[in-house]
Amino acid sequence: MTDSDPESRRRRVLILGAGGRDFHDFNTVYRHDPTSEVVAFTAAQIPDIDHRRYPPSLAGPLYPNGIPVRPEAELATIVAAEGIEDVVLAYSDLAYADVMHLAAVSQAAGASFRLLGPNDTMLTSSRPVVAVCAVRTGCGKSQTSRAVGRLLLDAGLRVALVRHPMPYGDLEAMRVQRFATLADIDAAHPTVEEREEYEAPVAAGMVMWAGVDYEAILRRAEAEADVIVWDGGNNDFSFYRPDVLVTVTDPLRAGHELAYHPGEVNLRMADVVVVDKTDSASHDEVGRVVANVARANPGAAVVLAASPVVLEPGPVLAGRRVLVVEDGPTVTHGGMPFGSGTVAARQGGAAELVDPRPYAVGSLADTFARYPHLTRVLPAMGYSPAQLDDLARTIAATPCDVVVTGTPIDLARLIDIPQPVRHATYTLREVGSPTLADVLAPWIERWTGSGSRGGVGVDGPS
Repeated sequence: MTDSDPESRRRRVLILGAGGRDFHDFNTVYRHDPTSEVVAFTAAQIPDIDHRRYPPSLAGPLYPNGIPVRPEAELATIVAAEGIEDVVLAYSDLAYADVMHLAAVSQAAGASFRLLGPNDTMLTSSRPVVAVCAVRTGCGKSQTSRAVGRLLLDAGLRVALVRHPMPYGDLEAMRVQRFATLADIDAAHPTVEEREEYEAPVAAGMVMWAGVDYEAILRRAEAEADVIVWDGGNNDFSFYRPDVLVTVTDPLRAGHELAYHPGEVNLRMADVVVVDKTDSASHDEVGRVVANVARANPGAAVVLAASPVVLEPGPVLAGRRVLVVEDGPTVTHGGMPFGSGTVAARQGGAAELVDPRPYAVGSLADTFARYPHLTRVLPAMGYSPAQLDDLARTIAATPCDVVVTGTPIDLARLIDIPQPVRHATYTLREVGSPTLADVLAPWIERWTGSGSRGGVGVDGPS
């Protein structure tokens, strides 16, 4: 067979991503496939992650020069210029209409449009896996993952918490990351988003794993853990095949559980559905989500939960002008107009939530232009040192009496905030029964009753 033989030609592929699942889908499906050639990745959602290159050391021998990453805005041009035959969507938290717009652009340029599913992309572990996923960004997935991890730790099991990728820096250096202490996290020079996901579990005694090559991560984590907890990102489905899938929903966005990719996939696959924020949502909103769960996945156990916000000690908010800084992904591509900081400021009696938009500088001004639904909150954007500096300068320039931070980390540890600061925290609290402990008890009993720690069983309860 010669190079001119049509059967020897590799099918040309473009992967649409956001610095996460795109690399995983490549690693699991295309890296060693001699019949396909991934010409490029595209990047969206996260600033400054395009114009990079997936390095040869990660791409494998079929890609001696690596693979370029280009802006998603160039989709139609790339398909036409590069003779792309398959466009593969490999990122999450997209409204169904947005998925089909990408499909239309791809097909109009001549390509087929694909979605890779769990059977093609999930890796199998030698250890039990509890996956915690969601139907949207900002549902309360992180505190649910921590609650699951705590239940397993309390049962005497060693827990590896593997976080969905956030590879926004040096991809080769980030291939496999292990964080057991705050010093480990600091040494990696992470973004604000990474810190928000890593610091609380590590403080709770769990070992965090993340990176780029999730098979290598899994094999390392299996060597020192009894149970793997997959902590999902956005509303993506798990990279690892779960023994138990816990899916978190948000009644403040009732209906979104059936309208976003791939959140509905998580809802339909779930063994357990957590309906969070019942303390903030109305009775009707909670009821709508519960009814949608019953229709889409009637066999799932449903756990009702609250995420009460607690203000740490600090200056009085009553009658004051307050600037609220919220978790970035939740209020940007997650679409929420507010988060826990806003709830805390209102509960504290703030007289005014200050609009930071007139004072935004640099990349923060660009963020507000991109997300016009944001008005009286400042997203904690910090994907680079320059952007973190923009955040600090925006806070300093905003006229307010107090800054309330609703991020999961102590933002004042990273930047100088001249105004007084109060930090809002939140944890998951089940409401009534069943609880997470109730629904996970049969699996935990099996995993702890299988002999030594080195030989925990992987089958679910019979």
